[in-house]
Amino acid sequence: MNENRAEKILQTLQKIFTMPKWVTSNRDPFETLIVTIISQNTADRNTAKAFENLSKRFRIKPEVLANAETSQIEECLKVAGLYRNKAKTIKQISKIILEEFHGTLKPILSLPIEEARKTLMKLPGVGPKTADVLLLFCSEKPTIPVDTHVNRVAKRLGLVPSNSDYEKIRQSLQSLYNPKDYLSVHILLILLGRKYCRARNPLCRHCPVNTLCPSKQL
Repeated sequence: MNENRAEKILQTLQKIFTMPKWVTSNRDPFETLIVTIISQNTADRNTAKAFENLSKRFRIKPEVLANAETSQIEECLKVAGLYRNKAKTIKQISKIILEEFHGTLKPILSLPIEEARKTLMKLPGVGPKTADVLLLFCSEKPTIPVDTHVNRVAKRLGLVPSNSDYEKIRQSLQSLYNPKDYLSVHILLILLGRKYCRARNPLCRHCPVNTLCPSKQL
């Protein structure tokens, strides 16, 4: 992969898209964890609605959700997919954080990145993407979370091999970019995937990086 082309893609996207305001705000690790669990296999709009429902019903704190009725959590999450499993996971993970980590994720997030990642992934419902989201957004650790948009766009742009799994995509992207740009790469690939490089009927003709894309269909 040509690092010069990768850099040109990033520079073009930085000119086209404005970074969302929430990216730079102080993000609560526990709230971020709950949002990310809700977002699994769920559209962004439904994720936002489900979290809003949950926030209206409960304070988003481990000590509150650990003691909430599972059925009440389920009711809040019905708009999201797999709501029964997610409600169960949220209650379980809240209890573990409360009992084993004194109700805060900060001790985990302050660990060296690989140790923190392994510790997070031992929690129920926390896979590589959720762990990386927490590490990047809540402790500014150098990692690139790979969601469905990042996966699709990175492969179409030829930034990573087409048969790459999660870890290969993450490592490949991180090798192409400076750690200071990891947050931008993650967000901008998602924005590109939502607006132009859609799963079905991608808008290649209007895509701002179509001249740099080996997969373009014009």
